[in-house]
Amino acid sequence: MRDGLTPLERAVLVTLEACQREAPGRAVPTALLYGRLCERFSLGPEAFVAVLARLSRRRGR
Repeated sequence: MRDGLTPLERAVLVTLEACQREAPGRAVPTALLYGRLCERFSLGPEAFVAVLARLSRRRGR
């Protein structure tokens, strides 16, 4: 894809969307999102926070 996202960033967004569909109208806890991603990726907390920071900066554009 040519959206400029890394595969991990794309996985975060897809996982976030899936979690939002499970509990509509509620915020997704960060710990839940992190746990779901750790099921699929070897991801440390620092890397996870860095990905969230990059995605939040992109959203502000």
